[in-house]
Amino acid sequence: MHFLTSDGKLYARRSFYVASKEGTHGRNRVRRRVSRMNITFLLNGETVELADVDPTATLLDWLREDRDLTGTKEGCNEGDCGACTVMVTDERGHKALNSCILFLPQLHGKAVRTVEGASGPNGEAHPVQQAMVDLHGSQCGFCTPGFVMSMVASHANGATDHDTQLAGNLCRCTGYAPIIRAAAAVEEQPVPVWVKDKPVATQASSPMLPGSSDELAKVYAEHPNATLVAGATDVGLWVTKQLRDLDPVIFLNRCEDLKEITVTNHEVRFGAMVDMNRMGETLADLHPSYSEMIRRYASVQVRHAATVGGNIANGSPIGDNPPALIALGATLHLRKGDERRSMPLDEFFIDYGKQDRAPGEFVEAVSFPRQEDRLKAYKLSKRFDQDISAVCGCFNIAVSNGTVADARIAFGGMSGIPKRATNVEAGLIGKPWSLETVRAALPAFADDFTPMSDMRASASYRLETAKAMLERYFLDDHGEITNVLEVKA
Repeated sequence: MHFLTSDGKLYARRSFYVASKEGTHGRNRVRRRVSRMNITFLLNGETVELADVDPTATLLDWLREDRDLTGTKEGCNEGDCGACTVMVTDERGHKALNSCILFLPQLHGKAVRTVEGASGPNGEAHPVQQAMVDLHGSQCGFCTPGFVMSMVASHANGATDHDTQLAGNLCRCTGYAPIIRAAAAVEEQPVPVWVKDKPVATQASSPMLPGSSDELAKVYAEHPNATLVAGATDVGLWVTKQLRDLDPVIFLNRCEDLKEITVTNHEVRFGAMVDMNRMGETLADLHPSYSEMIRRYASVQVRHAATVGGNIANGSPIGDNPPALIALGATLHLRKGDERRSMPLDEFFIDYGKQDRAPGEFVEAVSFPRQEDRLKAYKLSKRFDQDISAVCGCFNIAVSNGTVADARIAFGGMSGIPKRATNVEAGLIGKPWSLETVRAALPAFADDFTPMSDMRASASYRLETAKAMLERYFLDDHGEITNVLEVKA
């Protein structure tokens, strides 16, 4: 089977499994991989023990090819459509995740439910399944297993914000109304006992599955050229789309100390492995505009996996976290072996694809000062949900006695790196906080940025919308309604 990539190149799709049922990937028989490992997890209530696992084998391929559990569908194979959604349970609860970019070693010690395991041991339908039948929530059915598993997970968690919970599941024939009605219909029904899985007790099965940041520092120092896998929402596509052969691979998902969140009177600190849903929940009371932007950061499934450290370390010029964190005056904390260093986050990004991080050095945390909320984060994209930003503008402007005392303005999508608008900032600081001051500073955007044109937006559009965002910030600050979701005729 062949497919075309976005740049028009033709690739043969990689076959993960040999024709026999040995469960060994044919492409790995050529050489012994450094990071193969043994893993244990629950699958639909039964213990699974796998030996000598390829670290980049995805759960989706394993389910379909090794276990003949074909209810889980492959749609986009990049975490966008939700057809491959499964429910994964760990110590922090139930999560809907995309199995197409979920590597098997990430499941060590956890419990997995597929659509085949949504029903009870005697064939009892899960309330979600029955509601989908009763309320006509399926037509062609290809997307239905993914919808069901997203709803099973949200039902288990008691979540009722169904539009948000299902934003990562796409349907092209039924329409969303009957699906949303099905989700709402089961809100008060009890969670079936058979889906209340608990993670399994396991020991470390490989140095490549470190259980703490200390263990990570040691193994990464020994393999400084290894690929670090946090949530695999980006690295997963290196495998499924770019067909890259990664070895060695170090998984960070068992480093619980990197998942800590600390909020004091002076500082807010997120460990590198804090996922985006937890980050958004923490920020809801501190910086609600940032939290709201995170709600539009991909989907629930992706946010359950994606981490703040991974988003920063990958250095994407269109990542939504760095502009907001830079505007908050964030500090990045790095570690290599036993040595640690910190730097302003905006100094971490040097050039496109280049960051100030040495081999064997990893992101340990990011922090920013506790402060009065003056932050606004504006994400501009073609779709409201689950889309990459054309421009992400973040503004944090302090005003004292009617005068701009300080300004931190940062953008994504305007340069090869997340970048501050230092000339615009200089045009505001010390001036009266007025629309005249704002408009006088607008030409400085052309001094700060030379954006490019691509499939998401033209250079001129990016420049004009960046200017509009500054005006929007001023109007927001003066109580005007600028959110198109709130404007009414």
